[in-house]
Amino acid sequence: QDYLIRSQASEGLTMAAAAKAGVSEFYANKGAWPSSNSAAGMGGASEIQGKYVRSIEVLNGGIEITYGNEANANKLASETVSLIPGASDNGDVIWKCGTAQDPSGWGSDTASGTAASTSLAGKYLPSSCR
Repeated sequence: QDYLIRSQASEGLTMAAAAKAGVSEFYANKGAWPSSNSAAGMGGASEIQGKYVRSIEVLNGGIEITYGNEANANKLASETVSLIPGASDNGDVIWKCGTAQDPSGWGSDTASGTAASTSLAGKYLPSSCR
C-alpha cells in the first residue's frame, strides 16, 4: 500500500512542473516571485486538478500541492506538499521540496517568502522531498 500512496503523491509533483515553469519565467522577467496563480500565468488553484490532486496554488512564489479527489482517503487526501523557489548566485531558479535540506546553490536571501512545509508523512514523499 505504501508504494501505491507514493505513486499517487508523485502525480502532484509531476503536475507542479507547469507551475514551476510559470514561477521561474515570472522571476526571470521581473526579478521577483509571483504572488498568485494568475500572476504566474495559471488558472485558479481549484481549477488545477488531477486524479489524486485537488489543487495547486502559487503564493509568493511557493507552490502548494493539496491532495484529494481519488487519493488514498486515510493517508493522502487533504495532505499538502510545498515547493519553494530560490535563486542561485547566477540567477537560476532552484527548488526546495517539502522540508528537505537546502539544495546545492540555495541562497536564503533570494528564496521565496513562503515557508517550506509538508503534512504528508516522509515515507510517502520522493527522497528529494524528505
